[in-house]
Amino acid sequence: MTESSTAQSRHNTHARGLEKLKAHLAVLLFSLLVSGSFSFGGVATQLIDPIALQALRYALTILLIGLLCLKTGLSLRWPGEPWRFAVLGLLMAVYMVTMFIALQFTKPVATGAIFTLMPLLSAGFGWLLMRQRTRPGVLLSLLIAATGAVWVIFRGDLGALMAFDVGRGEMIYFVGVLCHAAYVPLLRLFNRKEPPLTFVFWAAAATFLFIMIPAAPRFSEVDLMHLPPVVWLAIFYLSVITTAVTFFLLQYASMRLPAPKVLAYGYLTPTFIIVIEGLIGHGWASAPVFLGALVTACGLLVMALLPD
Repeated sequence: MTESSTAQSRHNTHARGLEKLKAHLAVLLFSLLVSGSFSFGGVATQLIDPIALQALRYALTILLIGLLCLKTGLSLRWPGEPWRFAVLGLLMAVYMVTMFIALQFTKPVATGAIFTLMPLLSAGFGWLLMRQRTRPGVLLSLLIAATGAVWVIFRGDLGALMAFDVGRGEMIYFVGVLCHAAYVPLLRLFNRKEPPLTFVFWAAAATFLFIMIPAAPRFSEVDLMHLPPVVWLAIFYLSVITTAVTFFLLQYASMRLPAPKVLAYGYLTPTFIIVIEGLIGHGWASAPVFLGALVTACGLLVMALLPD
């Protein structure tokens, strides 16, 4: 067996038993924490330019992880094959920036519908990059979960679903979704057994550098000394919880589960958002919406129980 085929076989080996269960729990927590960022970010972006917010978020992430690396004795010397982190950083930066650019042309409901394509796109990238094969049962469960997620996104309104029209904003965001769909299998392919902390540091640093390209001109309009406390709270949540913690969860899961299964939990994000919004007093969703959430949960449950 050649060295390349051995490496590919290693990347296609999935976890079993307790490790597999912990991987599913990790990606479930990932989805919940990401969902919380929409509430914090939604409030903060009313008070600060959203792309500048993303730059501040990653700057704080780099600082905190760098300090943690130094405290634990991990070296931050220039990594081997630095192009890996450049690719990961570019993909994540494109996703972050296109999401906010798209919202200037379209509504969140439309971008949410595009987001649900990510697991199926990731299955394609998993096969293209590592020849990961997705079983028919897993594909079927992804389609079931996607159906429920789309129903949740459109709040159970068939008319809103039928009126969906793909415009400029949707196409812009689709480019970002393609980048994010490739990101998860690449986490696994690019892993060289580095300590997770140093891996996330260099990935976040690369993302920050690419985000600064559109963000730098915007800082002239940001008064950092007089930002409301809620903005700094959002920056802290986005940098520590949504960036650092979720990266560890995503890396842990992506090393043990195929990419489509990892990203499939993103279908739960609209449901989690609806629950969080209800809990904080922004109103509860209708019964048809919760029915869609139940369909999504059933699809994910079937997927979790199926073999990889």
